[in-house]
Parts: sequence; C-alpha cells; structure tokens
Amino acid sequence: MAEKQSDTLLAISWHDTAWIPILNTANVMDYFSERTNPFYDRTCNNEIVKMQRLNPEQLTNMTGLEYILLHAQEPILYVVRKQHRHSATQATALIDYYIIAGIVYQAPDLGSVINSRLANTLNKIQSAFEEAKSFSRYHPSKGYWWQFKDHSDKDKTTKKEKKEETSSMFQRQRVDILLAELAKSYPPKMVQPPAASENKAEETLVKDIKSEITVKTEIKTEDKSKPPPDKRQRLR
Repeated sequence: MAEKQSDTLLAISWHDTAWIPILNTANVMDYFSERTNPFYDRTCNNEIVKMQRLNPEQLTNMTGLEYILLHAQEPILYVVRKQHRHSATQATALIDYYIIAGIVYQAPDLGSVINSRLANTLNKIQSAFEEAKSFSRYHPSKGYWWQFKDHSDKDKTTKKEKKEETSSMFQRQRVDILLAELAKSYPPKMVQPPAASENKAEETLVKDIKSEITVKTEIKTEDKSKPPPDKRQRLR
C-alpha cells in the first residue's frame, strides 16, 4: 500500500498561492507543514513540536519520522527530506521533496527512475522491431527481402526531379550550332511546283488517250456482234 501511495504521489503537485510571494528559509517548513499538503505526514515529530510549541532543535532528541530542510537556493528552490531518526546522530533518508517556485513535487527514487527508463527503452525497441517487421516481404519463389518506403519515395522524387530539369543555355546554343552545320552540309532540295500550262497539256493528253481507248472498245464490241459469214459449197 505504501508503494502504491508513493507512486500516486509522484504524479501530483501541491502549492498555496498565498505563501509563494513570501517564501524563504525561515518559513518554508511552515509552508510545507500545511494541512492541505498531501506530502506532509501529520504523525511526524514536526507536528508534535509544532503542537507543543517546542524549539525545532528538539527534533534531534526525538526518534521517528521527521522533515528537515536539506538544501535551499533562494528564492526558487528548496529541498525537504523525510527521514526516520534513530538517534541524535543517525537517521535514514526515506523521500526527498523539492519546491520550485512555490510548487511542491515528490522526487522519484532510484528504483522508479530505472523502471521508467527501462520501460521507455523497451517501448522504443518494440516499436523499432514492429517497424522493421512491416518492411519485410516474402515470396515462395524469391524468399525474404526488405522493401523500404523511404528508398522508393526517394527514387520517385529523383525521377520527377530529373524530368523537370530544363536545358541550360550552353546546351541550347550547342544544339543550334550542330543543326546549322548539318543544314550547311546537307542542304534541303527545293521542289518547284509545275507550271499551269504543263498541267493543261497533260490533262488534254489524258483525255485523248481515254477517248482512243473508248473508240477501240466500241469497235471490238461491234465486231463481236456481227454474225459469222455463210460457208458456201465449193464446186468440184
């Protein structure tokens, strides 16, 4: 139960706005011993000294739980320690609390820090394995291989960039020079259009040829239509 309570106290903080402007080393323990402070145990020796209005130095002559001001860096930082006193010269530290700008926090112990770091590390390792697993591929004929999205995206972007590249001024001038040299060495042949008179003469020749062909075809048809000549008997 004590471990669960300490774990829950690690996630909370406490402050009193009325005390914050006047905090100093003389009254910081009174501020910490406020009844609304969840970090303060009212069964400690400090509460007994306060109720009996004794001198705070009497804590060294008592045994049991007590709170002491361990470190002070005015006006921003104060460290309070909860400890179990066995004698005037022997005490066992239990929990440390730090007050930053009037806000009280419980300092985590070494076990909590190690557990938190290990849990964070294991979470990162697990996410790394899951991400690596998502890149693995398998095919019965090929086997296993890796397919990373970043490389494919980079290849696509490089291809797009190559397509979008324009030619430089040197390239354009060089191409124009080469085209001019090719035009000089292999000049194009200019074909002149035929004259109008020549076209008319050709048309008349074609018409005459067509008329002759039609006449010949008519003569042939007439010859075929005539009956064959009668055969006369020869006289002996």
